[in-house]
Amino acid sequence: MALWEKIQSRGNVNDRRGMGPMLGGGIGLTGLVIVLLLNFFGGGDATDVINDLQNIPATTSTYESKDFDGADSYEVFTSIVLGSNNELWTKVFNQNNLTYREPTLVLFRGSTNSECGGADSRHGPHYCPLDETIYLDETFFDELTERFGAEGGDVAEAYVISHEVGHHVQNLLNTLNENSTNEESVKTELQADCLAGVWAYSIKDLGVFMPGEIQEAIDAASAVGDDRIQEKVNGRVNPETWTHGSSAQRVSSFNLGFREGSPAKCNF
Repeated sequence: MALWEKIQSRGNVNDRRGMGPMLGGGIGLTGLVIVLLLNFFGGGDATDVINDLQNIPATTSTYESKDFDGADSYEVFTSIVLGSNNELWTKVFNQNNLTYREPTLVLFRGSTNSECGGADSRHGPHYCPLDETIYLDETFFDELTERFGAEGGDVAEAYVISHEVGHHVQNLLNTLNENSTNEESVKTELQADCLAGVWAYSIKDLGVFMPGEIQEAIDAASAVGDDRIQEKVNGRVNPETWTHGSSAQRVSSFNLGFREGSPAKCNF
């Protein structure tokens, strides 16, 4: 566990985990996670996978309703990660005579409202530019580790949050093009990975990361490469459909940001 208490910054977290409908019915939790991974990480066309899942019996959610009144440890953790990102990007924007607007991070379970047509777990952690908000169902990480063998860990989760903040930075700079070609999409995603690496660089001298913990982020970047996800889900790899980049590309991009600590190095 990283020493997050060494960071004093806090971001705006809206905890909706005790609100809204729970997951249930449809293609079942296993199928849901597969589609989620394709949508968020794997790229490509999920149609074949969905068709293959039609015979899987519907299941109800195993996530129980819980009272989330008051800030629990996970809300504090996400607030710290978001706050440390905000501190970094406020400084970078100020240095370039620009104004940084802090995003909101919404914690939810199942589904919730957003300006981008609603947010649900099938989309995984994601950023909505219309309301400048990151949406995160933390149960995503349980499924990623338990069903797909990712190492997991708090630093891996911080990497994912910071990747989404990277999309917020792109949005503020008018470089986030959601209607791009696959090639352009890959560049956008790899840049967000690089910006997440810059964030990790910005806090490493605070003594937050214990020895070897940054490997959790690197493992996560590798685990969510288009090639790795396609191989696990479809049993085949199709580079023409990639939208996020290969495992090697994602690891390389994160490492570039972490090694150089300069956003300018992330201009792919």
